[in-house]
Amino acid sequence: MSQSRDTPLTHHKDAPIFLVGFMGAGKTTVGRALAEYLEYDFFDLDELIEARAGKSVQAIFVELGEAEFRRLEHEAIRACSERSRAVIALGGGAYVSEENRTLMRTIGRTVWLDCPLDICLRRIGGDTSRPLLGDEDEMRELLEERRASYAQANYVVHTGELSPEQLVIEIARLLNS
Repeated sequence: MSQSRDTPLTHHKDAPIFLVGFMGAGKTTVGRALAEYLEYDFFDLDELIEARAGKSVQAIFVELGEAEFRRLEHEAIRACSERSRAVIALGGGAYVSEENRTLMRTIGRTVWLDCPLDICLRRIGGDTSRPLLGDEDEMRELLEERRASYAQANYVVHTGELSPEQLVIEIARLLNS
């Protein structure tokens, strides 16, 4: 169901927890529930980027391009080094960058919510705010491109049809093991 990998550094128990995974995997929903369970703060990285940029993720993509969004995303991840007792839900592409992965593993711990594509698509279908949302074949290809990056997370939780509450218990168990 889940697995863990040793972290390169031993993090203090209050280090941030980053939730990674494909769009629709449940990072925000599970992140809010996990933060409540652990009595941590919750942050959505895309919301942090929007607040810093003064515009929506979609507007950043349209007006400034994906490269500028990724630069802003990296800055927002770097700023998370100042946080403790925080659960941070990442955008689906944030963990693809080796630079971001290294930074996050230095700051805290990473958990991949490995969710089947059909469940992700069911959750996000028709969400026009997602700049990289395409048809099913495009989404399958994008997930396959990202899978090797996601698999480098410290912990992997196979979500299947588990409820957010069940996932919170499983993640907490992994983090404490």
